[in-house]
Amino acid sequence: MIAITGASGQLGRLVIRYLLERIPADQVVALVRNSGKAQGLVELGVTLRRADYNEPETFTDALKGVDKLLLISSNEAGVRTTQHRAVIESAKAAGVTLLAYTSVLHADISALGLAVDHRDTEEALKASGVPHVLLRNGWYSENYLGSVPMALEHGVLLGSAANGQISSAPRADYAEAAAVVLTSEGQGGKVYELAGDSSYTLSDLASMISQNTDKPVIYKNLPQAEFEAALISVGLPAGLAALLADSDAAAAQGALYDDSGMLSALIERPTTPVLDSLIEIVQ
Repeated sequence: MIAITGASGQLGRLVIRYLLERIPADQVVALVRNSGKAQGLVELGVTLRRADYNEPETFTDALKGVDKLLLISSNEAGVRTTQHRAVIESAKAAGVTLLAYTSVLHADISALGLAVDHRDTEEALKASGVPHVLLRNGWYSENYLGSVPMALEHGVLLGSAANGQISSAPRADYAEAAAVVLTSEGQGGKVYELAGDSSYTLSDLASMISQNTDKPVIYKNLPQAEFEAALISVGLPAGLAALLADSDAAAAQGALYDDSGMLSALIERPTTPVLDSLIEIVQ
């Protein structure tokens, strides 16, 4: 039995899709906070169990009979380390034989502010004694492609990444890699630095947008504080704006770059270039 936390989320649903290409549905357990929003998973034939990061006691029953667990990191900054620790403790008590955790690229040395929580979780995993594998995911292409409509509207793509190289891949590539790891043997103790095969700067991305639409778009690099303020001005929550601006600033230092090729090696195909994902949006 393989269980996935946050199974109704964007990444979780994709992981389940790829798992079902490799194992029978009755071996997949979808752990969700709100079962009412996860009926589509039931229709796939997987087992649905309630498990809420903020109610750690729910994991006691949710993990019964589970052999492998994918812990998809919580998106609640500031409390997620506590949430993750509770899940790890429950997994240990349940006798889970492998816990896969979605960390962040080069978590041990990353300049990303969000890497702190991931480092803490990785340390908790080591201390727990639960056999585990680290899926250090790089940036999702969707994180930047979500800005394309506004860039087209205003003719400007804003950021703080300067000339930093970004090795992104779409969520689906990372999800497929997670499914491969979860259905493969001998994964305990492994650390995967996962990123796209090709890299680009935000100036490159602005050029790609221009070349594939009828509207010229330029990249405008802003100081981190100004970029954060700009994100808030268009309606983003302050916490998310701060995270995105921090991530861009870290990207300028190389935090989102990797050329190890581990992601494409796992999925046994090239990762999807950001240009391909962009074209799906604009054409």
